[in-house]
Amino acid sequence: MNQLVIIGNLCSDPVSRTTQAGKNVTTFTVAVNHRKSANAGQQEADYFRVSAWGELGNNCQKWLIKGKKVCVVGHVSVSTYKAQNGETRANMDVFADSVEFLSPANTVPGEKPAQAQKTDTQSGFTEVPNEELPF
Repeated sequence: MNQLVIIGNLCSDPVSRTTQAGKNVTTFTVAVNHRKSANAGQQEADYFRVSAWGELGNNCQKWLIKGKKVCVVGHVSVSTYKAQNGETRANMDVFADSVEFLSPANTVPGEKPAQAQKTDTQSGFTEVPNEELPF
């Protein structure tokens, strides 16, 4: 079974294109932080290039921007090629089966979320504006 699950932040805005066969594909890079760093005080990360096809790619292009947190589930493909200097190099590509948007839709990366919800202290219920409902 070839399945990868990663949670991280987008390194840049997604880029969409259409193949010669007329299929839409959106690509983006996700940075995944290591739990512990080998260098004290410096956070280390791995970078994964992700391709999302069809409607999934269209949604990624529409809703994701640099800095947003995502969970990507997909399969991995590794390919090798010869560089101009003759060295053999490898590419690892993730083909997304699903992408879950983990950052709130109404926030800009680097900003704190707006405090739009009010809690009634007597009843304990939280008022949520209709705009924030996911359905």
